[in-house]
Formats: sequence, C-alpha cells, structure tokens
Amino acid sequence: MSASLFPQHVIARKRDGEALGREEIAAFVRGAVDGSWADYQLSALLMAIVLRGMTRGEVVAYTEAMMRSGAVADLSSVKWPKADKHSTGGVGDKVSLHLAPMVAACGVAVPMISGRGLGHTGGTLDKLESIPGFRVGLSLDAYRAQVDELGLCLIGQTAELAPADKKLYALRDVTGTVESIPLICGSILAKKLAEGIDVLVLDVKFGRGAFMKEKAKARELAELLVSVANAMGKPTRAVMTAMEQPLGRTVGNALEVIESIECLRGIGPADTMEVTYALGEQMLVLPKAAKDTREARAKLEEGVRSGKALEIFGKMIEAQGGDPRVVDDVGRLPRAKISEPFVAARGGMVADVDAMGVALAALRLGAGRKRAEERVDHAVGVSGLVKVGERVAQGAPLCVVHANDERALEDAKEMLAKAILVGDEAKEGAAVRLVDEVIG
Repeated sequence: MSASLFPQHVIARKRDGEALGREEIAAFVRGAVDGSWADYQLSALLMAIVLRGMTRGEVVAYTEAMMRSGAVADLSSVKWPKADKHSTGGVGDKVSLHLAPMVAACGVAVPMISGRGLGHTGGTLDKLESIPGFRVGLSLDAYRAQVDELGLCLIGQTAELAPADKKLYALRDVTGTVESIPLICGSILAKKLAEGIDVLVLDVKFGRGAFMKEKAKARELAELLVSVANAMGKPTRAVMTAMEQPLGRTVGNALEVIESIECLRGIGPADTMEVTYALGEQMLVLPKAAKDTREARAKLEEGVRSGKALEIFGKMIEAQGGDPRVVDDVGRLPRAKISEPFVAARGGMVADVDAMGVALAALRLGAGRKRAEERVDHAVGVSGLVKVGERVAQGAPLCVVHANDERALEDAKEMLAKAILVGDEAKEGAAVRLVDEVIG
C-alpha cells in the first residue's frame, strides 16, 4: 500500500480541509469491509467529514465505492423499465406499500430494497412483516426472478449489497456523525443504485416529523442526492414533501397496511394519495413510460380503478410467503387487545396534529423500536386520526388507540393530548402545502 493511502494520512488530509482523491476514499470504504482500517480510524475520518464536509466529486467517489463494496444486482433480463422510490422517513409514511404495485400495474418494474425502522414507528419491512408469513429476506437470485415474473419485489437489504454501509452506519450511530448530508447521501444512494434500477425517485421530507426538520437542510440533501445520482448515470428526481402532521390517518404497522389496501381500492386518505401520485408520476415519466405527469396520473388512477394494482399487491404477498387473503380480509392482520377512542375534551377546529408527538405515542405503544434488537408490536398504533382544519364536537374521537398494555395505553393518551390540539382556528404553520416542489 502506498504511504499516501495509510489511514492516518487520509484522516489528516481531511482534518486539514483537503479534498480526498478517489483512491483515498476507496481505501477508506474498503477498509470498512476488510478490516484494514480500525474502528477508531474509520470513526476519526467520519468525524473529519462531518466537520470539514465533502465536495460533490468526493461524494460521487464515496457513493460509488460504497455501492461497489458488495454485489450490484443485474436486472438486465427484466423486460420492463425499472424504477424505485426512497423516502427519507416520516410519520405514517406507508406510501411504498401501495405505490410499488400501482407503478408495476403501469408497466414499470419496482425492485425495492427497504429498511427497518429505528425510532418512533416501523419501516417498510416491519409493515410488510405484519402480514402473516411475509418474507423479506430473499436472496438476490430470488429477488431477480420475482422482479422478472411480477415486476415487483420488496425485500430487506441483503448481506451482498453495500456491506460497507452497514459497518459505517453502525459507527455513525454511536459517534454522533449521522447528521452529515454527504454521508447520508452516500448511504442512501449506495444501496438504491446497487438494486439494478434504471431511475430513482426520492421523497425528501421536511418538518417536525421528518429526519430533516429544516426545509433548507432537506432541500440541500435533495439537491445533492439528485446531483450525485445523475453524475453516476441514474436519472433521479426528488419530491419535497411536508411532514408537519402524520401522513394519512394511521400510524402503526398493521394499521398502515390496512390504509395501503384502502389506497389500492381507491378509498385512501386524500393526503396519502396526493403524495403517492406525486411520486408515482415521476416514476413513470423518468423512464418514459408516460409522456408527462398528466398521462402518468391517468395511468396510475386506471391501475387502481381496474383493480390491477391490488391484484399485483396480492400476488407479491403470495410470492413472498404471505397470506394473500389479507387483501380481501384485513381481519387476518394482527389486532391489538384494546381499541379505545381518544376523544376531544372540547368542540372546535383541529388546530394542530404534531407528527412527532403522535409518533412518540406510537413508540410508547410498541409500534417502533429504540434499539435495533427490539421487537416491534405489529398490532398497535393509532387509526382514524383527525386532520388540521377539521371540525370536531366535544366527545368525538380524535383517533382510536390500539394497545396491548393498559399502562402503555394511558401513557399514549397523555402524549396524544399534547400532540392533538382543538381550538377556534388552526395553529399558525400547522397546515402547510404537502407537496412542495420537484427537484431535478
């Protein structure tokens, strides 16, 4: 190894604010996989990156090295164009579950590799696993075969894909280096671009319930993601969406599956469908499966109206070992022992529904996890959530709380009392435009 690639030399250069070359970045990423860099050396460079930042060229090199640290799926045999969507995460964000079969119903394959939630509620995989028997741990060969047959597969990250990311994210999590836009960008794109997709659409959220609270920071991330992915030859667009109040009317894994099935039946909440269509339009326009967003919207709506999207969802569940009967009988999904309305103490207008406050109540019920090893309770959460601007009578339900523990139920109700406010008018800033702008 050249002395210029020794860990201490690379760390010192970034510490001093210099831009690292491709070989130096490749050595760092390789060292995370083969152990040639010690954890303290990896952590030191991560902190130097947080403090000194990275140029766009460095982020491209970092993302490519991360992507190529493991296998890159070859889906060249799949006859359809291939698109995926990634969300930076929010409260009640179940969009992937119904968006993927809607897009597949329009002739665009969706090979989606998702993650688990670490925080207030479960991730896409946790929601899917609330379906009895559903398997997210497929091999890359099984993943490829299912995409080829159905045009749709939703699985968890395999050991072969971007192994450097798993190692480096674990270190970032315990060294205070998670909130670095270049590192976030590399982590997201390395996994997504290793899926074998042709185009990528990103849902970058901002607001109280989002990872990036400040809109300016979220926009900075969106612009970098689009720029880096395009530089790597993957046409990409980002849709900026607000996360001030929960998306839809459910928060909790099985409850969100029910809402996604409602969306596929054409009776989903208006806000959930607004975000779904905004993302789906881009997933059809980018690979040229529709000439513009108007045509894309019409195709997506027809997929729902005809029942084709729901049919594909059921076929995916069956192909991955789940019970496809849940599509027609949601009673087969896990149910909590207790379902109790949380009612308004006074009549008036819903003034605020704080997304993070509702999320923390769901976490107290067991819908999420504080540590990676914790188990999620698929049955618990809240449903029937009111929206800002709606009128309610005294004693009317603001939501229904689903719990498996009396103490957790009472604690969650106390938290919801602070999160859901009823007054004479909406709180300033509580109601914002949901789909803000499209970048790229």
